[in-house]
Amino acid sequence: MAGLGQTGEGPAGIPVVSIVGKSDAGKTTLLEKLVGEAKRRNWRVAAVKHDVHGFEMDRPGKDTWRFAQAGADTVVISSPKKIAILEAVREEQDLDAVVARIRGVDLILTEGYKHGNKPKIEVFRAAVHKELLCAPEELIAIATDAAFNLGVPCYDLDDAAGLCDLIAAKFGVQGSGQDPV
Repeated sequence: MAGLGQTGEGPAGIPVVSIVGKSDAGKTTLLEKLVGEAKRRNWRVAAVKHDVHGFEMDRPGKDTWRFAQAGADTVVISSPKKIAILEAVREEQDLDAVVARIRGVDLILTEGYKHGNKPKIEVFRAAVHKELLCAPEELIAIATDAAFNLGVPCYDLDDAAGLCDLIAAKFGVQGSGQDPV
């Protein structure tokens, strides 16, 4: 049901699904539930947050912050359980460029990227918004507390299991059965 031009996959063949919606719809809450359900299924999952305002992960005075302040274009911090790479970019990277860096997962879920070319699940709350953000052909599902008759499957806002069933069926996600940690 994804629209034309929506491949639904990153460069390594990993399915990519964007969770979209207007402000205060509950995108983060739904993505959190989807990640939890994916982990219960032994799926390895990446979560990508799009922040149109920019962000800072480093705290002033910390070593990685000092390296960046000294002029490093890429700063990496590594520990026995985590690795983080902070890279300065000259311009915003599109979703394809971002997901091209992700490896070793069964599914990539994004929050935002409402104008991206990946299949979308729109979060819609009737009390907060009057109309959908996306056209039906852009959507694989709507997570909502309202009724829509658009030819797009609708799921309850809390139905992470149902949405993961849809993702599994649509994109063949089975999981590796191995947890990365």
